[in-house]
Amino acid sequence: MKKHFFPLVAAVALNACASTAQTPVVKTPVKPTTAETPPPPVQPAHIDYGALADEFLRDYNTQYVRLYTASSEAEWRSNTHIVPGDTANAGATTRANQRMAAFTGSAGNIEQLRDLLTHRDELNGLQVKQLETALYNAANNPQTVADVVKARIKAEAAQTEKLYGFDYKYAGKSVTTNDLDELLRKETSPAKRQQVWEASKAIGPTLKDGLLNLRDLRNQTVQALGYPDYFTYQASDYGLTRDEMMALVRKINTELRPLYRELHTYARYELAKKYGVKQVPDYLPAHWLPNRWGQDWGSMVDVKGLNLDAVLAKKGAEWQVKQGERFYQSLGFSALPASFWEKSSLYPLPKGATYKKNNHASAWHIDLNNDLRSLMSVEANTEWYETSHHELGHIFYYQSYSNPDVPPLLRQGANRAYHEAIGSMMGLAAKQKPFLVGLGLIDAKTPTDQTQQLLKEALSYVPFIPFASGVMSEWENSFYADKLPADQLNAKWWALCKQYQGMVPPTTRGENFLDPATKTHINDDPAQYYDYALSYVILFQLHDHIARKILHQDPHATNYYGHKEVGDFLRDIMRPGASRDWRVVLKEKTGEDLSARAMVAYFQPLMTYLQQQNKGRKYTM
Repeated sequence: MKKHFFPLVAAVALNACASTAQTPVVKTPVKPTTAETPPPPVQPAHIDYGALADEFLRDYNTQYVRLYTASSEAEWRSNTHIVPGDTANAGATTRANQRMAAFTGSAGNIEQLRDLLTHRDELNGLQVKQLETALYNAANNPQTVADVVKARIKAEAAQTEKLYGFDYKYAGKSVTTNDLDELLRKETSPAKRQQVWEASKAIGPTLKDGLLNLRDLRNQTVQALGYPDYFTYQASDYGLTRDEMMALVRKINTELRPLYRELHTYARYELAKKYGVKQVPDYLPAHWLPNRWGQDWGSMVDVKGLNLDAVLAKKGAEWQVKQGERFYQSLGFSALPASFWEKSSLYPLPKGATYKKNNHASAWHIDLNNDLRSLMSVEANTEWYETSHHELGHIFYYQSYSNPDVPPLLRQGANRAYHEAIGSMMGLAAKQKPFLVGLGLIDAKTPTDQTQQLLKEALSYVPFIPFASGVMSEWENSFYADKLPADQLNAKWWALCKQYQGMVPPTTRGENFLDPATKTHINDDPAQYYDYALSYVILFQLHDHIARKILHQDPHATNYYGHKEVGDFLRDIMRPGASRDWRVVLKEKTGEDLSARAMVAYFQPLMTYLQQQNKGRKYTM
């Protein structure tokens, strides 16, 4: 999963254009007094809380933008110039982030934010939204419990070190997670697959004590500002209670259940055939699936005709990124600033470079204004072609909401899922056949099997939902909010895997294992994995509306290129950033609330095919 970069806390700060006038005082005419007429009571001065809020926000955000930019720059150096043994960048980044934490969570700021919000009826909506966002950011590192915050930051650093420093072993040799993933995609021997899968889970027990400690520290951090637990804190960023968020993700699972049931049955029988197993199991053995957590089954199917590697190799890596920009410009977006091309790190380092870089694709909003950068290692192939379009989706989103109507504190997605939804949607659009034909990347006469293409897409997108909004969200909800006992962590995980994914481990996995901790997000991106599930749902809602209502095209065969009205639709969503309620934006633009309806409709043509394939087969979900 690609996640765009926000240093330390959600996006930040503000340029208020409010009056600097002193708080006005109401003056009452004074009447002369006599012994018989006591002096009139003193009238309390009227306090203009709107003016006070403007003054506070202006001062607060001047500092916030400065600290955010310093933090971003330090993080950028730490990700783009990695020299083994050199701790200078890491030290500078730590110091910049600590300064950011000390400011956003300062006791003085918390006190003023709370005081101003007690007078919310006298403030305008934009002021309230900014103050609430600042208070939400403060809850992640309140200096009212400075010792707890310091202990949490230290514990997170130690956990990350264990997470990325683990030595995975397979067949007596050290291997990387990329090696294990490749083996799970290609290995056909069930016995060897089980060994690979078990090797990928060996890290779990090493993370147990650290994760239990982090649970306590994360909960204590946000409890200082009145949140009952860390999961509730994260859900509140959507304007939802914990119960409302869980109801939403359960609704999505229910809506997709019939399609997932068909895919689950199809996969059990097809994989049994592939591995030469005569007795088809009722539940999917976890080591049969081409992904360590069973979240993406796309590599089960190879579609001929839509692999662009050969034609892209001739065009080169730079063409892909420039073509991505041309695509957005064709929709009416402004060209990227020259600084994007000068400051980004877009391609692999040259051979012989004396330093390394993080190769994980990401998009960066360095100063919450026009310093936009991307960190990629683009090569001329199909995967990077899609990734380039995805990452530029984040960049143009940043550019859209960096406007005078959106205070920097609210320069972020309408919610956390919107950024991923827009990036992923543009990646999907850029791979559809009419789009590729229009660019001359494939010939219009190239035969492509639409059913197999749809099956591959379904195997990639659909199994992700029960994993992300089912297993991950339910487990972390139970872990943080319900204080899941330490001797039930693994049992709970596998009960959820069976319930939502119809997946079981190859052998009994007792509490001597900790399989949920093998998913990096459980450790270092906690209690928000539903972001990705919601982004998929929003992606299909937006794409469905664009295809049917704007382009009047088949959602499976669209060509957005050159359609300014598509750009207008997207900019209406992107330009306000987080200054408007995400639910209102979605309802206004698509006519419906968040729902998996469009995703179900997109894959509906596949249902007939799957039902035919599954005729006579046993359903177990």
